[in-house]
Amino acid sequence: MEGESAVAEEQADNKQNGKVKPTPMPITVTHPEQVDPARLRLFREPAWVLRLTIEEDRSYLKVKVVRAAPLSHSDRYISFLDSKDEEVCMVDDPAQLDEVTRALVTEELDRRYLTSVIEQIHSVRNEMGTSYWDVGTSRGRREFVVQNVAENAQWLSLRRLLLVDADGNRFEIPDLDLLDKRSRGFVEGVL
Repeated sequence: MEGESAVAEEQADNKQNGKVKPTPMPITVTHPEQVDPARLRLFREPAWVLRLTIEEDRSYLKVKVVRAAPLSHSDRYISFLDSKDEEVCMVDDPAQLDEVTRALVTEELDRRYLTSVIEQIHSVRNEMGTSYWDVGTSRGRREFVVQNVAENAQWLSLRRLLLVDADGNRFEIPDLDLLDKRSRGFVEGVL
């Protein structure tokens, strides 16, 4: 309302001064990121499609659940994206969601951000900015490729490292000191 009265005053002022220049009217926009989390309902219909309804407002036939700050605040700031990957809304704290919606959010985030913990490094070789890793993880032995290590390897703390491979899979070394000496040498050789 303040914006509208300021515009009306400016238009009246323009008339008195003989100005013909029209003053643009502000558009009232409802920001979806301010949706009350208690009104959000996630469900699957069919079983492989995640849908979102904002009670007494609107529904989305296909949504994605992503972390807005996956490294620094992995348990907060959950964003809901529509089928065009545009943000519908964001929830600061998933605890604000109802039990069913919160369970679906957790399930989706666990699937999207699946992270294997590297327990041992068998070999790493570099070829023209691309590194090829053979590692033992919490999910068994894995081979993966990291393109441009400078961009796809992130130190989360002094001893904690996150690697994202060419397919978007995540591999974490929670504490470099817990690796054997040979494994640490591979990491230090690449980074």
